[in-house]
This record gives sequence, structure tokens and C-alpha cells, in this order.
Amino acid sequence: MGKLKKEEARRRRHLRLRKKISGTAERPRMVVFASNKHMYVQLIDDDAGNTITSVSTLSEEFKKSGAKADLKGAEALGELAADKAKVAGVSEAVFDRGGFSFHGRIKVMADSARKKGLKI
Repeated sequence: MGKLKKEEARRRRHLRLRKKISGTAERPRMVVFASNKHMYVQLIDDDAGNTITSVSTLSEEFKKSGAKADLKGAEALGELAADKAKVAGVSEAVFDRGGFSFHGRIKVMADSARKKGLKI
């Protein structure tokens, strides 16, 4: 057998989380993915299988802020995600950390979304 590769281990952790977490239209799943260069946030209604809204470090709104995918950028991304959620009529979400540890950029992004009024 052998040691799992880093990405495979993250996928397994994410699947373990997904057994317990599911999003609805009223309370969608806020899933985060972070690569070395970029971060992505989606609000997903798992019942209907739809992405309600999404934002990433590649989106135009984020590029206007001039931030990068570091801690300050994660904070800006969380605020953008909360703003887009409000526009879509979402006030609560279930946080899905995507198999990543709740630390660093992931934590900062979630905290900034909370500060903007999104209940996680």
C-alpha cells in the first residue's frame, strides 16, 4: 500500500466531510478550494445540484481590489462571497472547508464572510 499523495489525502478528507454536510436552497453549502496561486468559493444547493453563486481570485470583482491569494486576498474574497450571497438572497450557509485544515487563508476567508453578515 504506501503513503497517500497529498491531493488524494485531501480528497478523502473532503469526502469524509461531505457525508455529514449538505446544502439546501435556504442554507447552501459554502465550499472553498485553495491552490497555491488561487482561491475559489462557491455557494451550492445540493438538493437541486445548482451553484447559486461563485467568486474566485480570478474573477473581475476580485481583480479590481488589487489583492493576491494571500491572507489579505482571502479576507477580500470572503467579503466578496458574502456580498454575492446577499445579492442572491442567502443569509446562512454551511461551511465546507474542502478537506483543507481550518487554518490560514481558509479561516481568514470564513471569518471575513462572517463579519460581512453571512451566518456560517
